Order: sequence, then structure tokens, then C-alpha cells
Amino acid sequence: MKFFSGFSLKNEKHFFDSYIYKSDFTVSGFSYGAIKAFEFTCKALEGGKRVDTLQLFSPAFFQSKNEKFKKLQLMAYRKNENVYLQQFINACFLPYERKEVERSVTVLEELDELLNYEWDIQKLHVLADKGVTIEVYLGGQDQIVDTKSAKEFFLDVATVTYIKEANHFLQLF
Repeated sequence: MKFFSGFSLKNEKHFFDSYIYKSDFTVSGFSYGAIKAFEFTCKALEGGKRVDTLQLFSPAFFQSKNEKFKKLQLMAYRKNENVYLQQFINACFLPYERKEVERSVTVLEELDELLNYEWDIQKLHVLADKGVTIEVYLGGQDQIVDTKSAKEFFLDVATVTYIKEANHFLQLF
């Protein structure tokens, strides 16, 4: 089992323990890590490796956001990285109480990548056609990603679990 962490985070896999398949052939990722998990899975299959399940927890989905939103995010990060990250992590837990998470070193290029990443529906279909089960988990109270647009996008190719009262970390309180 391979897990990819979210933007500016590390060791947050425990938030998803109740959802993660414990298998050598499962790849999963949270938020920005969902992008990395998807790309890893595509490359693994191209290289003849076996992946049975791809799990995307609150995948970073900003392709429905306009350029102004993306530029404002990057500008706020440039202005004060620590304040931006603190507000970002707080928003991940809304509307519930914030929990402690470990932060990783971040760079502006990672934020730019996640804001401007375009999920490729054709590549997702290729994975599904090769037998990879794709699961997407979204929280209805997520304050980070556009869950409605993400749900509509992924429904065609994945099993989408929409947890109405869950936040970005898929936590219920």
C-alpha cells in the first residue's frame, strides 16, 4: 500500500485508516497527494506494475475555479507562507475543531501545481479499463475543494463516496 500526503502535510494517513484498503496493490492519496497517487498509478501501470485500487481522498480539484481565485491563492502564499498555511490547515478542518497535523516543507511550485492541475478523464478511463478500481471520497462540508464539481467529474469513472457531514479530512463530529 502506498499513500501520498496532502499539500504541506505529512503522516496524516491515520485520518483515513477506516477507508484505506491494506493491500500491496492499493495506491491512495489525500488532496494534493491524490494527484500524486493518480500520476504514480498511471506510471506504475505503464511500467507493468500491478495496481488493483486507486483511492482518492478529497482530491485537489480546482479546475472549476477561475484564474482570479488561483492567482489570489498564490499571491497570499507569496505574501506570508506561514499565515497562508495556518489558514489553509484550519480550513481543512472546518466546520469542526482543528486537530494537530504534521507539516512538511512546501514550495510555491507545489501550490501552483495543485491549483492548476487538470484531471484527465481519458487517463482515468484507461486505468479503469485496465482493471483498476477507482474510489473517490468527498466531504460535503469540505471548505477546500469544490466537491460538487469533483463529484460530477469523477462519477463517470469512479465509485464516489460522498459523506454529507464530513470535512476535507473526511472527519465527522
